Amino acid sequence: MTQRQLGENPVVNIKEGSVGLVWTEFYTFAEPPDKLVLDNGSELGPITVAYETYGQLNAAKDNVLLVEHALTANAHAAGRHNSDDKYPGWWDVMIGPGRAYDTDKYFVVCSNILGSCYGTTGPASVNPETGKEYGQTFPVVTIRDMVRVQKSLIDHLGIKGIKCVIGGSMGGMQAIEWALLYPDIVESIALIASGANSNPQSIAIHKVGVRAIIDDPNWNGGHYYGRKLPRSGLAIARMIGHITYLNHGWLWEKFGRKHSDPENMKKRLDSKFDIENYLEYQGEKFVDRFDANSYIYVMRAIDIYDAAESYPSLEDSLSRIKCKKVFVSSFTSDWLFPTYQSKEIVDALTANGVDLDYYDIDSPYGHDSFLLEYQELTVYLTKFFDSF
Repeated sequence: MTQRQLGENPVVNIKEGSVGLVWTEFYTFAEPPDKLVLDNGSELGPITVAYETYGQLNAAKDNVLLVEHALTANAHAAGRHNSDDKYPGWWDVMIGPGRAYDTDKYFVVCSNILGSCYGTTGPASVNPETGKEYGQTFPVVTIRDMVRVQKSLIDHLGIKGIKCVIGGSMGGMQAIEWALLYPDIVESIALIASGANSNPQSIAIHKVGVRAIIDDPNWNGGHYYGRKLPRSGLAIARMIGHITYLNHGWLWEKFGRKHSDPENMKKRLDSKFDIENYLEYQGEKFVDRFDANSYIYVMRAIDIYDAAESYPSLEDSLSRIKCKKVFVSSFTSDWLFPTYQSKEIVDALTANGVDLDYYDIDSPYGHDSFLLEYQELTVYLTKFFDSF
């Protein structure tokens, strides 16, 4: 096991190597009567999966890096969809020629998860049996269900082996499940700011967010499509969630106690601190791009995930992993998935004799560190990929 000592701060220049213009593709399977049987025994189909790929699949069809996204991200992990795009994909700094997920070497795949609202079947999709959006009639889905859907995509693409399944946050849970469900084709996994389960604090925070959504006057039992959307509730839920991605040190540095209207601070209740304006901006921006039902369903999938399910302990469960090597990274300021949760995984893997690299990275950025500390991650992940 390799563990970085605190105080080491490697710097790497990210080579200019964008994947350029990309496009989202779609694959549909589980057509009736061959529907997918979910964890809870219900059936779902047809299922459409939105995905993007970068790089070229080799002749052996095994040079694959499978990137798993977090709660509200999508399949667009790198590049731009057109030349006018203001921003590239959500993990663009890690994907491309010469970058950590080097598309000169690897075929990188990212798919939108089951239950989301970015092209893969979810609550906002139309149920072909009723001609109406599923809404709250959509079945409860799990992390395991999401991975099984991805496996169908991988088979469709003709992939025979996966070099590494990589995931940050909720994506790390998917990576663990890949190694448990399909140990014979997963060579390694990389878990970044993640955990083997959702801690009680996270579940509690999710509960407050869900309550904000369902108490919105426009909620209508989740059947709000074609009507006024529960914008206020979803914005509040996002503000609550966004706080968990940050850290008090960074908030002091970025906002402190700065106020946008200090002269009226003691006169008007609606005058705001800069941090309040920031959260409101994040909430309003979010409701324009995400579905309230999907937010509830995906949060629930995180809540109920437990890598030790049906086993006496996490150590017993992870004994099924056959990976050549595992990468684990936590961040010192992350309080959504604190360092202790990564260490629980490390201890369970170590007890099973699994070769691994573990880094507890000193960062001020909270949970968002897994997106912001790309320079250190590039150093460590490049070394990891080259070690086996």
